[in-house]
Amino acid sequence: MMPMHASWGGSSPFVWQLQETLRRRGYEVVYDLRKRPDLVVVIDPRTNPPAKRFGLRELVSFRKENPGIPIVHRINECDQRKGTNDIDALLRETNALCDHTIFIAEWLRDYFSERWFNVSRPHDCIYNGADPRVFHPIGYSLPAAGEPVRIVTHHWSDNMRKGFDIYQELDSLIARKKLSNVELHVIGRWPKSMSWQAAKLFKPASGVRLARQLRACHIYLTASRWEPCGMHHVEGAQCGLPLLYHEDGGGIVEAGLRYGLGFRDDLAGAVTTMIERLPEYHAKVLQQMPSGDRMVIAYADIIQRLIAESRR
Repeated sequence: MMPMHASWGGSSPFVWQLQETLRRRGYEVVYDLRKRPDLVVVIDPRTNPPAKRFGLRELVSFRKENPGIPIVHRINECDQRKGTNDIDALLRETNALCDHTIFIAEWLRDYFSERWFNVSRPHDCIYNGADPRVFHPIGYSLPAAGEPVRIVTHHWSDNMRKGFDIYQELDSLIARKKLSNVELHVIGRWPKSMSWQAAKLFKPASGVRLARQLRACHIYLTASRWEPCGMHHVEGAQCGLPLLYHEDGGGIVEAGLRYGLGFRDDLAGAVTTMIERLPEYHAKVLQQMPSGDRMVIAYADIIQRLIAESRR
C-alpha cells in the first residue's frame, strides 16, 4: 500500500511512518514485487488503485517463486467491524502465505484465534501510534472557566458502525439542553442520511491541520464498535485528549482502559463524569499515550531480524 497525500483511513499514516523509519535505517522501500525485495510487508490483500500495486494473486506467485523471502502480514481488519462477510476469509488465505503476523491489537488476535489463527505461529501485537511530530499534546489546554467543553470525533469512513448513532445521540442531548456548555465537533464524513441539530461540522482533514483541530478540543469521543484498533482515537490521544469510548469498541478498549472512560447505556452520565474529572484523565493520557515512534521501531526491528534470519 502506497501512502496517500490525503485522508485515506488509518493504514496510510502507518505506511508513511514505517516508510520513513525504514529509509532512515538504509532500506529502499518499493511498492510492487518486480524488484524482488528482501522482505514483503502485506497490509491488505485487496487491490484498490492507486494505493495498491499488487494483491493476493501476485502474492501467491511471488511466494511460489521466492519461498525463502520472508512475508510479514499486518492484520488490521475484520468482518465484524463493518458487517461484511468476505474479509476474514481473504485474510486467512493471505495469512497462509506469510511467515510472521502482526496484529494491531490483542483483541484482533483473539478474534482471529477463535476463527482460524493458530497462536503458536510467529506473531506480535503492536498497537497503533501516530506521527508524534504532528500529533502531540503541546498546545492542548483544559477549558477555562465558562468555556464550552468541546468533544470531538473524526472519521474517514461513513459506516454507521463507526458510532454515528452515539454521535447523533450526543448531538440531540446538546440540542435539547440536556448537557449544558458542551459542543460536539465532527470532522470528516458521515452517513448521508444523517441530519445534525447542534454539532459543528468540518470537512475531512489530515496531518497538521487535523492535529490543530483536535488540540482545539478537550475530549475525544469514539463510539466505533468492534474496531480492530483504528487511528482516529490514537490521533486524539496523542494530541492530549482523554478518551470517551464505547465498551464494545474492540481494540479501542485496550487504550481506553489506560486513559479513558467507557460507556454503554448512559452517554450523558459518562460525558458529565469525564468533564468533572477532566484534569485527572488528561494527566493519564499524557503519561500513557500511544506513540508512533514506539510502533514503527517495533516493526523495523522485526523486519531486520527476519531479513537477517533469511540470509543465514
